[in-house]
Amino acid sequence: MTKEENEKRLQKLKDIVLNMPEKPGSYQFYDADGTIIYVGKAKSLKRRVSSYFHKEVDRFKTKVLVSKIHDITYTVVKTEEDALLLENSLIKKYNPRYNVLLKDGKTYPSICVTKEEFPRVFKTRVINKKGGQYFGPYSNVASMYAVLELIHKVYKPRTCRLPLTEEGIRRGAFRTCLEYHLHNCYGPCVGKQTKESYLDSIEQAKEILKGNTREISDLLYERMQEKAERLEFEEAEILKQQYLLVRNYCAKSEVVSHTVNNIDVFSIVNDDVDKMAFINYMHVANGSINQAFTFEYKRKINETDEELLTMAIPQIRERFGSEAKEIVVPFELEWNMGDITFTIPQRGEKRHLLELSTMNGKQYKVDRLKRSEKLNPEQKTTRLMKELQQVLGMKKMPYQIECFDNSNISGADAVAGCVVFKGMKPSKKDYRKYIIKTVVGPDDYASMQEVVRRRYSRMMEEGTPLPDLLITDGGKGQMEVVRQVVEDELHLDIAIAGLAKDDKHRTNELLYGFPPVVVGMKTNSELFHALTRIQDEVHRYAITFHRDKRSKHAVQSELDNIKGIGPKTKEALLTHFKTVKRIREADIEEVKAVIGAKKGELLWQQLHGE
Repeated sequence: MTKEENEKRLQKLKDIVLNMPEKPGSYQFYDADGTIIYVGKAKSLKRRVSSYFHKEVDRFKTKVLVSKIHDITYTVVKTEEDALLLENSLIKKYNPRYNVLLKDGKTYPSICVTKEEFPRVFKTRVINKKGGQYFGPYSNVASMYAVLELIHKVYKPRTCRLPLTEEGIRRGAFRTCLEYHLHNCYGPCVGKQTKESYLDSIEQAKEILKGNTREISDLLYERMQEKAERLEFEEAEILKQQYLLVRNYCAKSEVVSHTVNNIDVFSIVNDDVDKMAFINYMHVANGSINQAFTFEYKRKINETDEELLTMAIPQIRERFGSEAKEIVVPFELEWNMGDITFTIPQRGEKRHLLELSTMNGKQYKVDRLKRSEKLNPEQKTTRLMKELQQVLGMKKMPYQIECFDNSNISGADAVAGCVVFKGMKPSKKDYRKYIIKTVVGPDDYASMQEVVRRRYSRMMEEGTPLPDLLITDGGKGQMEVVRQVVEDELHLDIAIAGLAKDDKHRTNELLYGFPPVVVGMKTNSELFHALTRIQDEVHRYAITFHRDKRSKHAVQSELDNIKGIGPKTKEALLTHFKTVKRIREADIEEVKAVIGAKKGELLWQQLHGE
């Protein structure tokens, strides 16, 4: 698209915006092909849509969206609630490219109550609303099995797939199965249980699935008392057992006071690395949480938490069929949803519920990460590299990381080591050892400069790919001397970070930039642990090299300092004489017999000071 064409496109869009009303509604953006690429809602259509075309829009993804818009349409509605619902229905219908993506966990099971003449109750992962009424989905499968077990113990609905009808039962078309003889079914297929009684049980089961267990408990207790008063003790005993089962289930499931009734709770947890948001939903009825689920949302144009939660609440409430008039949220929402009240609790039971919802969202985030990284181990390393890129503000993801460390004792046997990590994993074939050549005495700064200079000068000569990030084992001083070599001398563009230690010699800070500043990162985070592992590895590598070099000096003998006596000659002498003392005490002819006349004469003169 030429500059003139783009200006013409923008002018057309601005003309549409100028004529838009300042009323609530939904707007739709179209691309060049006439496809809806974004659906939004607004309290004031004109003000909201015009904000996309302001020069100060700084979100990159929003700029990309605006560059794709070729036409705008809108629908005016009466209330803000209608705008929310309209946006929700249009997103479902058109699935626009730039709208937030809901990953609703369709593989989680639900409980289905079929629409048959004699309904069945069972778990399923396939949703077909024409065939029955669905409760769930259940992210906690154990809680789903618990409520299913309660329903089957209390009401004993049929588990067979027979096409039961009253006409077929009268004709005797069916026979009892093993479940009837095991007392797991009351036998409606042969008229042992009337249709009215069966359907009454199913209605009570639905109330339990909705979370109204206290009401069902009270109902069973009243019926039990009525049967006892009529001296129908067998029926009263059956109702008593049902009542006890429901009461026991209530005691296990109740987590808040029963004074809290019929409210929805929403919380949001973010994953900034993957641009994901996790919205947890809980419904509380009669003092117990009867529905709880966490939804994943993939941000497309960096929506705020407020925007995301405002969009998600109508979707989730419609999904679960909630009609609660009070919604607990973690922060204030500007939108008005009819007669619904938004509560931001500061203390008490509702605050406890909000904290519980947030905790479930965080746990879901951790579990999801563990599952995905177990299936794809490379995902963890990519996530850590992305996170490191983000916290340091780097232009590219740090795939290759190098770290240096010096080792010496009062300047003696001065050495250094360089470790290389690729994809957050050690690449040991690229490790390098250095013997300090130009520095006299214990000067860590000068030693570090020598090693860095030698390392990257050679890599430049050989055309070897340079690292994305260089980590120094030290604070601001080490970072500055390394920068002088990398940037001022070699003119290389390599990001430099430093790991500084506290007074107890424990790594506690990550430094970056010039002048260096402390990067905000928790020391117990996974990324900080990964960086300290790199630091520990370079320590180990440098110290091991220094120890080996020092050990070789410690085992040197007088033979090592005699010119002309090499390793093989030394080995032959020690094999024959065992010690230097015996060589000195031996006869010259005996020495010559072992290593030859010329070397024997030379050795004799050196050992005896001649």
